[in-house]
Amino acid sequence: MTDGPLIVQSDKTLLLEIDHELSEECRHAIAPFAELERAPEHIHTYRITPLGLWNARAALHDAEAVIDALIKYSRYPVPHALLVDIAETMARYGRLQLHMHPVHGLILTATDRTVLEEILRSKKVTPLIGKRIDEDTVAVHPSERGNIKQILLKLGWPAEDLAGYVDGEAHPISLKSESFELRQYQREAAEGFWHGGSGVVVLPCGAGKTIVGAAAMSMAGATTLILVTNTVSARQWKAELLKRTNLTEEEIGEYSGARKEIRPVTIATYQVMTTRRQGVYAHLELFDARDWGLIIYDEVHLLPAPVFRFTADIQARRRLGLTATLVREDGMEGEVFSLIGPKRYDAPWKDIEAQGYIAPADCAEVRVTLPDNERLAYAMAEPEERYRMAATTSYKNKVVKHLVDMHPDDHILVIGQYLDQLDEIATHLDVPTITGATPIKERERLFQSFRDGETRVLVVSKVANFSVDLPEAGVAIQISGTFGSRQEEAQRLGRVLRPKGDKRSAHFYTIVTRDTVDADFAAHRQRFLAEQGYAYRIVDADDLLYGTQPSD
Repeated sequence: MTDGPLIVQSDKTLLLEIDHELSEECRHAIAPFAELERAPEHIHTYRITPLGLWNARAALHDAEAVIDALIKYSRYPVPHALLVDIAETMARYGRLQLHMHPVHGLILTATDRTVLEEILRSKKVTPLIGKRIDEDTVAVHPSERGNIKQILLKLGWPAEDLAGYVDGEAHPISLKSESFELRQYQREAAEGFWHGGSGVVVLPCGAGKTIVGAAAMSMAGATTLILVTNTVSARQWKAELLKRTNLTEEEIGEYSGARKEIRPVTIATYQVMTTRRQGVYAHLELFDARDWGLIIYDEVHLLPAPVFRFTADIQARRRLGLTATLVREDGMEGEVFSLIGPKRYDAPWKDIEAQGYIAPADCAEVRVTLPDNERLAYAMAEPEERYRMAATTSYKNKVVKHLVDMHPDDHILVIGQYLDQLDEIATHLDVPTITGATPIKERERLFQSFRDGETRVLVVSKVANFSVDLPEAGVAIQISGTFGSRQEEAQRLGRVLRPKGDKRSAHFYTIVTRDTVDADFAAHRQRFLAEQGYAYRIVDADDLLYGTQPSD
């Protein structure tokens, strides 16, 4: 027995003692293959899953490295059966491989014949395959390349896709290397993607995911379709590409509700791609509008189901997913793995912070208590109404005002879910509001006013969760959210992580109503950031308002 910070259990859970001197080093070692489930004050619980192990395997972490990390940091002997299971699970990745054969076209080959025999007996696999070529090889219908990867993943035999990609229509794209230099992690991320041909790059908000996309475009040297969350994001991508590459205005098209331009580089919104008319997704034809050499999915963790379905049909195109967190609350991480590709690069947030590329952040959970009259209404409410009641308690307004006053020199974002609550707080603070109903031009004007310093405080809905570049923001105050969404929590912290000129820390406050479902959801929301090494200090709202609670 050693005095390690980790307890490894046979049910595939890992218990990490946070106060141990090696906890940070251990967390870093297990992050590539284990997912954080619970993060209370002293002991964090991680879980090892097959998908986590396969993602680690695709990112070139082998079973030996995983096992070595567990043995090195475990306080007690690691259960032998678990070590065997890890080795066997990781060995499942790549025993089936997709290749392109000069005569037979797309083929599925097996390095283990019994695995091939097993999957060929699945009723879900049979419609996707053609004739048996030899004992280890079967033809696959080319149009089913994505579907068979989805099915094989669900059967527990994830296929390694080595079938290659079409080059697409050539279109030279080069980086303006004279005006900026790729950071090491950006270069490694782009190269990791290019080596694999498709897959996902995970980088913190503010770490330059757009630049990684531009680097991948320069490697492809081909027409590119970029899918983004909204029109504001589309225009930010365009501005960044004009700044960082040799592309001109005429070469970049916007395909949104406002415009329908198809050019060598086309930036489209998920919203327009998933618009249905008479039950038909007419705009999904954009995928076939040109011979694209690269498709980039920004904020890939938000990918809507219709885009997933169409992505299954375009597996011969190189695909790059960009995100700050691969967490999906709908459990569709497997679809990202099989259809976009496995995780090719994942930089821990604290590593990027240590390099000075994102700001250090102080995270605080400010706990409020429901007033007596609201407590009674909450207790008698239907379960589906309780979160809204707890999240929108008027007592939060006082706390927001106090936090804004505590930071008189900072640019502040107040972020929430419920529009009536946002309007009430904006009126209380006498500041502008941006919601989904705010016209695009007005949004852009207000965001620019915030960047220029004319507006110091903005109240924003979840439209500001993603792909909004506000480097001046130094404080975020979260008043309500999308239930227990971990990725939303990460994105909201990301709004304030751009490095500050004077090296000061960012501040992220989340105001939570104790003894309600608001507190339960908050605990779930914080899991991803806890996995990245962020600790939330607990602040009592009454101490903050009426006591001597320090601001730092």
